[in-house]
Amino acid sequence: MAEMTVDLVAVERKLWSGQASFVSAQTTEGQIGIMAGHEPLLGQLVEGGTVSIVSTDGERIVAAVHGGFFSVTADTVRVLAESAELAGEVDVDAARKVLADASATDVELRAAQGQVRAVEATVTD
Repeated sequence: MAEMTVDLVAVERKLWSGQASFVSAQTTEGQIGIMAGHEPLLGQLVEGGTVSIVSTDGERIVAAVHGGFFSVTADTVRVLAESAELAGEVDVDAARKVLADASATDVELRAAQGQVRAVEATVTD
């Protein structure tokens, strides 16, 4: 199985780093899947999106990301998010309260949507 080095980093911390066989991200151009050997690429992550990584040992890592970029070379993927949190760290009840709050800002709503999507992506596996 071909593998690549993946780094998932937010402004405040590194969330995950390791070897992976697949990375999926929501970009401003749509959903993209990356495997080792992919053509070089630079993409912009959507606000309130998700990134999913399948490690070489089969573990699936899902994170809610809020903006940022990712770069791809033949053997590396670097996800550089403005902010991000792993699905297991999300307070899904708080995120759902934000979604139900009529006074929530667009930024708060997009971030909460990404958090809920990240959690739901781990439950459907």
